[in-house]
Amino acid sequence: MYQALYRKWRPKTFDDVAGQEHITTTLRNELKNDRISHAYLFTGSRGTGKTTCAKILAKAVNCLNPKDGSPCGECEICREIDNGTSIDVFEMDAASNRKIDDIRGIIDEVQGTPYKCRFKVYIVDEVHMLTAESFNALLKILEEPPSHVIFILATTEVHKIMLTIQSRCQRFDFHRIPPRDIADRLLYVANHEDITLDDAAAMLIASVSDGAMRDALSLLDRCIAISREVSSEVVRTAAGLADKGYLYELAACVINKNTAKALGIIDRLYGEAKDMPLLCDELIAHFRALMLIKSVSNPRDIVVFTDSEFEQSVAQADYLSLADIVFYMDVLSRAYQRMGKGTGDRTELEMAVVKLCSPELDVTNESIAARITALEQAVRKGIAYASSAQPAPMPLADGEKVKAEETVKEAEPQKQDAVISEEKSEEKVQTAEPKPEPKPEPKSAQKAAPKQKQGEVDIVRLSREAKPFPNWSELVESFRGTSATIAASLSGSEAFVNGNYLLIKAESDLAFEMLKKPEKRRAIREALVAHTGRQYRLGPYRIEEKKQEAADPLQQFKNKLAESGIKYTEE
Repeated sequence: MYQALYRKWRPKTFDDVAGQEHITTTLRNELKNDRISHAYLFTGSRGTGKTTCAKILAKAVNCLNPKDGSPCGECEICREIDNGTSIDVFEMDAASNRKIDDIRGIIDEVQGTPYKCRFKVYIVDEVHMLTAESFNALLKILEEPPSHVIFILATTEVHKIMLTIQSRCQRFDFHRIPPRDIADRLLYVANHEDITLDDAAAMLIASVSDGAMRDALSLLDRCIAISREVSSEVVRTAAGLADKGYLYELAACVINKNTAKALGIIDRLYGEAKDMPLLCDELIAHFRALMLIKSVSNPRDIVVFTDSEFEQSVAQADYLSLADIVFYMDVLSRAYQRMGKGTGDRTELEMAVVKLCSPELDVTNESIAARITALEQAVRKGIAYASSAQPAPMPLADGEKVKAEETVKEAEPQKQDAVISEEKSEEKVQTAEPKPEPKPEPKSAQKAAPKQKQGEVDIVRLSREAKPFPNWSELVESFRGTSATIAASLSGSEAFVNGNYLLIKAESDLAFEMLKKPEKRRAIREALVAHTGRQYRLGPYRIEEKKQEAADPLQQFKNKLAESGIKYTEE
């Protein structure tokens, strides 16, 4: 019969236990110094090694040839305990043996001396399931146990155990196993099982298992059933996870307030039989990662991402405020709680996404706080905030757009705009040379409209005369395999061609911030050459907008006084 990986690779010694060094080191020192307690309490979440360490401890205290505080695993006692045939080591599940008669049976048995071993060891799993009468019966034997008996109690809910029981045990708290430790253990197991497992897939399994080694090995078992060459795609299929690309696309749609595209993505995922509650939970986890990136000084140590995913997440986090992220998580959490309670799961998720794309539809405190934060940011930057009736990019994006336009207009001599001015190669370093003082121009020339500076490009004119670039969406999709950052930044954008200029139109300024990086521009131009055989210069697509000058209230008041014939003096 096939043996599950989590049973086959259950640790046999303290050295094999991953992620619980603070416990295994203490237990080994106690065993080496012969300072063994009569009762232990192992607490922690599922799959962290509580029962495993209890069995190793049972072997270690009875081993005939212990090695540095660990059992040898080869003597008769160790083999019997591993096989479950030792009559001196008892393992009881308190979830199914919780009555007082079960505890009385243990009390009667502990009076007898061990048959082969040095100690009788009683491992009581899920001890919090015992009744109050059973706890009271167990309390007496824990208070005055025979010298040849050791109790090891294991639980996932320590708060349900009587304090009088806890005070009579030596307590050890098992932590969730770090993702890196889980991934290393999975790679070790895969190597010995002739399984091809890459590091990215191992880290994805570690992330899904939420600190539980048993869950990680069980998921690896399911992946093997699909293919013995385990990749990230195989893990997502086995775990029923949405592709990370869809998560970033959905997040980008929420940021850019693109309701139609977000609902289209959900429809496509639903058609692919993706679990809607799981997708909602993954979106919550995604925005939680953005919150940590926004709040923690070293988020790379907390969030589990590949390098490219982390780069995309940082770009999205920079685009949002903490109030926005908390609002998104709150809306999704409320939708997740309502799923399965009447309204369809898909409908709940669609309603949540519509609220995220149109915050004015939500009247919760978090929504109001997010909108107030956006208004404050707009006021600080001197930007008119978009009304709820007219969908617009995020306030932060508007601020960045104003800066980009001012940069293009000013065309500083030391550094021209990275998006527009591409006449010169990026490899050449431009140095600022002092220019002679310009000669004073005639008054007639001063009144004339300012001429365009050398090196500037009339983007408005180019945009007005440009034609749509064919198959732009296919070109953007091709970047998913080479640069996820470019694909995410250009998601939902359009492109137009005017001569040798390719102008990009995007609702989000993430695309224009990305285009300011020489290596990203170079990658896009190389893709354009491969796609069309032509060299293009890149720029933003802009249509000239009428500027409305803000009226000075004081000047308006003066004009009214003058029209009325009232004289006034200014002091």
